[in-house]
Amino acid sequence: MQVDPRAPELTAQDFVTMAHATRMCVLLHDAATKDILWANPAACEMLEWSVAELRPLKANDMSSSAQQYDRVIGRAWLQEAVDRGASRIEWHYRAKSGRVIPTDAVAVRVELERGPAVLVQFRDIEREQEVERQLRMTTSWVDALAHHTSTVALMLDAAGTIRFATNTALPLIGATAGEPLGPLTDHARLRLRGRVSTWDEVLARADPVTSVQLEVDRPDQERVWLEGSLERLQKSDGLLMILHDVSERIHGQVRREREMHRENYLARYTAMGDMAMAIAHELGQPLAAAANFLAGSRAAAPTDSRVGYGIDNAVRQIERAATIVSSVRAFVGHLEHVQQVADLNDVLEECLYFVGLRAGPAGVEVRVDRSPEPVLVRCERVLTGQVVLNLCFNAIDEMAVCDPQRRQLTVTTRIDGDAGVLTVDDLGRGLRHDPFERTFTDKEHGSGIGLALSYRIITRQHGAIWGESRDEGGSRFGFSLPLAS
Repeated sequence: MQVDPRAPELTAQDFVTMAHATRMCVLLHDAATKDILWANPAACEMLEWSVAELRPLKANDMSSSAQQYDRVIGRAWLQEAVDRGASRIEWHYRAKSGRVIPTDAVAVRVELERGPAVLVQFRDIEREQEVERQLRMTTSWVDALAHHTSTVALMLDAAGTIRFATNTALPLIGATAGEPLGPLTDHARLRLRGRVSTWDEVLARADPVTSVQLEVDRPDQERVWLEGSLERLQKSDGLLMILHDVSERIHGQVRREREMHRENYLARYTAMGDMAMAIAHELGQPLAAAANFLAGSRAAAPTDSRVGYGIDNAVRQIERAATIVSSVRAFVGHLEHVQQVADLNDVLEECLYFVGLRAGPAGVEVRVDRSPEPVLVRCERVLTGQVVLNLCFNAIDEMAVCDPQRRQLTVTTRIDGDAGVLTVDDLGRGLRHDPFERTFTDKEHGSGIGLALSYRIITRQHGAIWGESRDEGGSRFGFSLPLAS
């Protein structure tokens, strides 16, 4: 007789042998009375009773005394398997020694030759529950680390993509919770030892750990600086970056550097004032003497000769120098209370002659866009003209090293609200930083005092001066002064 036609080589004794060998615990209950008919060796070992000892036992004899494991509930569970074919429950058995064993139990109705029975298969899940409890605890710790710690931590893969970030890290790098974070370099610039670096270079240095710095730009806010370490995790392709916000320290260093520049500027500015007074005092007589000598030479030179032309231009330059010397005296004095009114259009017109002398040899085309109406401002006329010349000369010098086709200078005057404005546009290389944040120039030639003086001249006349890069290339310098009205 074949026990199972699908496996004709197996006999009934083979199935008995397998039932005794399985490590899954098995109890066989009568479907009607729920009495135990049989138990396999694994069940006897777990419950610490033999089959003979188990057969007369009831649910209350071999189950936990807790209310949810009452005999009535146990019989109802077995009856559900009889009625529906199968039923599952978490049942706590009690061994002969009194040890309570949590199990995952499945009851299945089976048809025996003697009639229906309920086959209960169960396994000890105490270890699984402990692992689950530890996992829940670990999960809560990880959740606390992610959401409630002040530590700035990032988990990255080998490509530099952020896979995890603590809540404290998200606002610092400008990321939003719940959205894909993407590559780290989308949020910040990497730095190694003070210089800008790449992810590949930083990754290569993480052997297994390297120091790293992040520089994060945020719109309308101060830049964020983060410092810490990048560590390659063992037996994993992941990398852990632990950071600290050092923005306040970095900004403090910048402020101290600016204060040092400012102190240096004030010292140089004081020296400039002393020098200006000395020069203004000493140059008056030599300039007057030079003008007299040139006037005598002009009287003896033919009217239309080139010598006469040169003398006339030299006299013009000397006259302007004398005017500047006179104006310097006023500047060092009480320029804040100037009462002179001038038209910016006229100031510009007086400067264009000297701008042309500088622009011509450099191949720079000068364009002028004057306001159609007078731009009457309260200012010291000559020194304001010196500011115009300084801005124009700087633009010409900048474009002298550029493509000849881009050597174009545009000077504009206009009225803007209650201020008169003059701007100088060039097509040079643009600005790498705010020129008025640093007191003196970075140019190889020149002291940079021109911009410092321009700043003082304009601000002491209650105006504003600025420099900025243009979207179409080059830079724009300009100043505004209060309208006389």
